[in-house]
Amino acid sequence: MAVREIVAGMPWWVKWIALPVVVLVVFGGLIASIVGFVIALLFKVLILVALVGGLVYGVRKFTSSSSSRGDW
Repeated sequence: MAVREIVAGMPWWVKWIALPVVVLVVFGGLIASIVGFVIALLFKVLILVALVGGLVYGVRKFTSSSSSRGDW
């Protein structure tokens, strides 16, 4: 017997309310850990992009200002 056949015979509130609640109770900690890991990873990537962008900006600004000093 397939899962679809079992779920097909149940009322709507079991399919759309009870089953998702049971899944969240059983796997809630795992889901929260995965979501937290993904958010932390995205935050670290954002920090990395900002630091690398700032470094590139600083190097370009420093090298352009040091080469223009000879024009004085």
